[in-house]
Amino acid sequence: ALDQNYPNPFNPSTRIAYTLPVAVVVSLKLYNVIGQLVTTLFEGPESPGQYVVTWNGKDNRGKQVTSGLYFYRLQAGNFSATKKLLLLK
Repeated sequence: ALDQNYPNPFNPSTRIAYTLPVAVVVSLKLYNVIGQLVTTLFEGPESPGQYVVTWNGKDNRGKQVTSGLYFYRLQAGNFSATKKLLLLK
């Protein structure tokens, strides 16, 4: 399961929670509105359980991104879910 980020809208950071029922390779990535990868929040194997990742509003190069709408996508085995979040400055 992929939860809605909190807080939303946010500034300067937000938390994204997800739950895994079984051990699986996980990919949690964040994209802008035109589908470009902004940052990879997590990628790798995870055990069953609940997890929380914090995004600080920065891209893969460490630069602060602009205000706006973004999408985060969780892929865990055959499961995939996408949700949107809003960064306000």
